[in-house]
Amino acid sequence: MLFRKPPAERPDLVLAGPRVMLRPPRREDYRQWATLRRDSEAFLQPWEPLWPADDLTARAFRRRIDRYESDIQKDETYPFFLFDLSGATLLGGLTLTNIRRGAASMASLGYWMGEIHAGKGFMSEAVRLLLPMAAWQLRLRRIEAACVPENRASLRLLEKAEFVREGYAFEYLSINGVWRDHVLFARLIGSDENRRA
Repeated sequence: MLFRKPPAERPDLVLAGPRVMLRPPRREDYRQWATLRRDSEAFLQPWEPLWPADDLTARAFRRRIDRYESDIQKDETYPFFLFDLSGATLLGGLTLTNIRRGAASMASLGYWMGEIHAGKGFMSEAVRLLLPMAAWQLRLRRIEAACVPENRASLRLLEKAEFVREGYAFEYLSINGVWRDHVLFARLIGSDENRRA
């Protein structure tokens, strides 16, 4: 099918794998999210846009959740928090954003991991969970991702998930207050061989 329509009904946004589960963020996640982000700030900041001054406040988190809920309803963004399989411990997060329909049928993938949980394969498992859902339930064909060339962990993650390097973008995003070059990746998930991600 050349053109894909958005899902006719709300997709199942709770996904479980052997060690992790994904689900949309909720208001009651605030304390765990704020603690993990605060404890991981030095680890995350080299790879993320500057955090607003009030980023870790309960009020800002409520605004974030309201925006997420609106974006899901409009089929623009699908945010997920990454938990251990029990759902008790927050590990990080992933977001499918910039959903484009019609001739594009694609989204951009972003992700972050709490420092204490990094390097244990949790994010690789999460990406493997997310890709089939993006293909079958969200009806997307292409997932794009970009990372700073020095972020070796992110480069390995994308390559392990069979994303293909497609190019290099100069001053692609403002990261930690500086316009940074990025390596561009994509994965086709609409073909039969890639749908079995």
